[in-house]
Amino acid sequence: MIPIDSTQALGAALRAARKQLDLTQSDLALAAGVGLRFVVDLEAGKPSVRLEQVLRVIDALGGQVQIAGLPDLLTAAKAARHDA
Repeated sequence: MIPIDSTQALGAALRAARKQLDLTQSDLALAAGVGLRFVVDLEAGKPSVRLEQVLRVIDALGGQVQIAGLPDLLTAAKAARHDA
């Protein structure tokens, strides 16, 4: 697992994964269903609020997001649904 603590670290990790898969930025944009400019900005570490697109890029690279160090999220999510 790669610790991500900034937009720059996320961009660097995604760029490394893309290159390891021998994909161009255009290839990745097409596979993820996002624009080329988005991939360029994401890899450059530009702050973005388009989380859905970030997740699509990660998925297109075969990755997934995991959150560590927080309280048991499954239990918290179940409790939140139960309280609703």
